[in-house]
Amino acid sequence: MNAPSPAPVLEVKDLRTHFFTRRGVGKAVDGVSFNLYAGRTLGLVGESGSGKSVTASSILQLQPRPAARIVGGAVNFLGVDLITKTDKEMRAYRGRHISYVPQDPLSSLNPVYTIGAQVAEGMRVHLGMTGTAARQRVLELLQVMSIPSPEERIDAFPHQLSGGTRQRVVSAMGISCNPEILIADEPTTALDVTVQATYLDLLREVQLERGLAILFITHDFGIVANVCDDVAVMYAGRIVERAPTGKLFAAPAHPYTQALLESLPDPTQPVERLPAIPGQPPSIFERPEGCPFAPRCRKVEARCTEAYPPFVELDDGQGAACWKLVA
Repeated sequence: MNAPSPAPVLEVKDLRTHFFTRRGVGKAVDGVSFNLYAGRTLGLVGESGSGKSVTASSILQLQPRPAARIVGGAVNFLGVDLITKTDKEMRAYRGRHISYVPQDPLSSLNPVYTIGAQVAEGMRVHLGMTGTAARQRVLELLQVMSIPSPEERIDAFPHQLSGGTRQRVVSAMGISCNPEILIADEPTTALDVTVQATYLDLLREVQLERGLAILFITHDFGIVANVCDDVAVMYAGRIVERAPTGKLFAAPAHPYTQALLESLPDPTQPVERLPAIPGQPPSIFERPEGCPFAPRCRKVEARCTEAYPPFVELDDGQGAACWKLVA
């Protein structure tokens, strides 16, 4: 795997995105920090509702407004704090420098525009590319993403394509303006295993060729093992552990990470029932005192319910927020 750059392309510091509703204030993202480096992939994992997608959308100020608001923190892209930018100013960054690949391409693609028109839109807005030059560039991008018969697909509509092809189309849109960062929000969820493997291989090839920094959001630890250089584990709106991928699988430090990995099936061992984590993640409106994982943790102590644990830096780039690691 690639060595990290001296300085990160993206620095997320203490990011906080809260939902203001009639029910109260929901702390969806409650102090998230991580770095993203050129040519490397950071996997963001955790159960549904842990805050992964809200974190990703907040980076681009695409959180579901008006309910969701960024109330604190910083998102530094090459030294520029994106949190301070207006929506108009952010348009210069979205797609051009930081691209977003959504989970469901069918709902994100416009059904009344052709594939060619939609892939070319970003290049027209950011690069001033139109006409024959834009069409030729779209064909090149469709070929890069191994879309069959690009000369035909370029004039097709989203509903005329398979799920795997649509996913490659939104990825072609994502790299069309040569961004520094690609945020992929569970892009393989709707793909079967064969198409998924092909798609991930293409993504790796594009990353190697262009030096992309990728933030990859997923539930699938198999994908994490094959694609990600580093992993950040989220729970209840915070990152509870981060580590190089190999280190995380070999020696997970946080009880939540340990429980997640134990719930994975071992193909070499017969098993009647997989271990499960008891209970449910806490609501964003009812965060418990202390460590939010304490009610489900088998290693819980009295102090775990009294205060949130500090994030402890361990060896080899690993760190975790757990009282068990505090001397």
